[in-house]
This record gives sequence, structure tokens and C-alpha cells, in this order.
Amino acid sequence: MNSLLKKDKGYVIFICQLKERIQSAQIKASVRVNRELITLYWEIARQIVEKQKTTQWGDGFLSQMSKDLQDEFPDMKGFSLRNVKYIRQWYLFWNTEKDKGQQAVAQSVKQLVLQIPWGHNLLIISKSKNHEEAVFYVRNTIEHNWSRSVLTHHIESNLFGREGKSLTNFSTSLPSPQSDLAQQTLKDPYIFDFLSLKKHYDEKELENALTRQVSRFLLELGTGFSFIGRQYRITVDDEEFYIDLLFYHVKMHCYVVVELKTVNFKPEFVGKLNFYISAVDSILKAEKDNSTIGILICKSKRKTVVEYALKDTHKPIGVSEYYISRVLPENLKPSLPTVEEIEAELDELEA
Repeated sequence: MNSLLKKDKGYVIFICQLKERIQSAQIKASVRVNRELITLYWEIARQIVEKQKTTQWGDGFLSQMSKDLQDEFPDMKGFSLRNVKYIRQWYLFWNTEKDKGQQAVAQSVKQLVLQIPWGHNLLIISKSKNHEEAVFYVRNTIEHNWSRSVLTHHIESNLFGREGKSLTNFSTSLPSPQSDLAQQTLKDPYIFDFLSLKKHYDEKELENALTRQVSRFLLELGTGFSFIGRQYRITVDDEEFYIDLLFYHVKMHCYVVVELKTVNFKPEFVGKLNFYISAVDSILKAEKDNSTIGILICKSKRKTVVEYALKDTHKPIGVSEYYISRVLPENLKPSLPTVEEIEAELDELEA
């Protein structure tokens, strides 16, 4: 089969054209390495799919093509049979038969995927259930410059399914477009799988654990959050109050008050959070800052109860659940990080 392919005039012309295309791409690669490489892969895949539809070269086609390209370009690692198959799979993901009428969409997607590395591209198409989810991860990778490990974390924690799903009153308590940005900033649920807690833990232990792992907590919260402090003290009328966790969001230009509850949502939680938001607006908020927002993270919630609780609340508040899958047995609690390790974690964050 392979020897017959090498004698096939159509195949010889095809492989020569590919070699010319690759040589041309090599010249430009020194200036725009990634974009040219992904463009090259897209073009190779397009031609592979086209030739498989219009010729009868058989199953040995990809294997022979891979061998010929590797022989011609021994210094390029992207022409193994395995990667050639990945290139074809990637192209077909964005150009499926059911999407024939969406050529404009495919072209816009092409311009996006050219901007992220090949490893990111493969990870996204292999883990995404559909185009909408994949485009979500492509756009966020470009916007936030995610590394592959960060992208993996967000995909495995289903950021696509959680972002913007928190129950909030932002549409009535914040002006547009701040309300839209704030809504998309929150998630539901928050995934705290990086924590190790005993089976029965309270809010203080949850708070302690989150601040011990503050860098990973910030990753879960999302881009833009800057940690201010825990049990942040504010004084109102000579009385001291303590906010569980206080952040500043550099994109929304506002303070973010986070209250943690290890029980089911209760309407009275909103009143306390509303008070903290008002206090921060009066005491900490500068003229250039936008309105402070509050996030109540609780064990579980009922949608209608939350909606009623937020209905006549004028301060911007979002309510989300949290999820932890790993819980430490009681006898392992002494192995948790020491005070020194906690301080080292916080020092690293501030460095």
C-alpha cells in the first residue's frame, strides 16, 4: 500500500505541496512561531480531510505522510503519526459535518485558536463537550494568559459550568456594565478540593484552611482578586466587627467582602453581609472605587429562599455554595500546616 502511494502522481504532488508549505512556514516561524505553527497544522489538517474525501489512498495514507514529512523535516517534532492524527482530530472538532452552515463561525474560531499553544489546543478539544465550552476556554486562555496547568485546573473543575451561576441581585444593585462583570466573576459552586479538613469542621477551621492555601484559593476565586486579610477588623461607633475575608478586585475596582458559612443558607446571613458592605463603603472605599460587593459562600442553598432574601436588598450580594471532596480523618489533624508554614504561604503571596 505505502509503495503504491509513493508512485501515485496525485499523492506525490500532494506531498510536494505540503513540503513547500512547511518550508515556507519555517521561514516565518522565527517571527511568529506559535501562530505560524498552528496555522500550518490547520492547513495540513484541512488538506488531509479533503484528500481523504476525494481519493482512495486508504488507511496507510497518514502513516506514509507522517514518514515522508519526518524524513524531510527531521528537526520538527510535530509530524509523528500520533500528532498528525491529533491535528486531523483538532481540525474536525471545529469543522464537523453538522456545522457546514457555520463557515463564518469556523473562521472566527480559527483566528482564536491560532493565538494559543498547540498543547492548550489539544487539551481543550479533548476535554470539552461542545464548541461553546471549548470557545469559552480558548477565549479565557487568551485573555488571562493561562498556563497549561492552570487551564487544566479550570477545565477539570468545570469552570465553564460554574462561572456566572451564582444567585445575585447585581442586575438591580449595580450599574451596567459593572453588574455583568460582577456576575461573571462569581461561581457556583466554589470547589475547595485543595483543602484537607477533618470530617466535622466549623467556619473558623474552613477560614483557616483557605488562608493556609490562599494562593490556591485566589486561583479558585478567579483572575483579579487581591487578598487584603482575614478577620479584617472594622470599627463602627466604637464597636469592633470582623469580616471573614476581605479582597480587592483590580478589574472591577472594588472591595469584595467574603463571608463563609458551613451550614445551609439562612436569610439572616444577608443582613450581616449587607452591614459589612455598608461599613466597607463608608470606611475603606475611595472616591475612585466602585461599590463594594459581597459574596456569601455557604454549604448549600435553596434558590427561592435566596431570591426572597436578596429581593429588597440594595447592596450587591451574591450567594454561592462550596464543595469539598477530601476530608481528613480526625487522627490526621495534627499533620496540618504549622503557623510558620501559614506565614510562609502568605509571604510568598505578597512577594
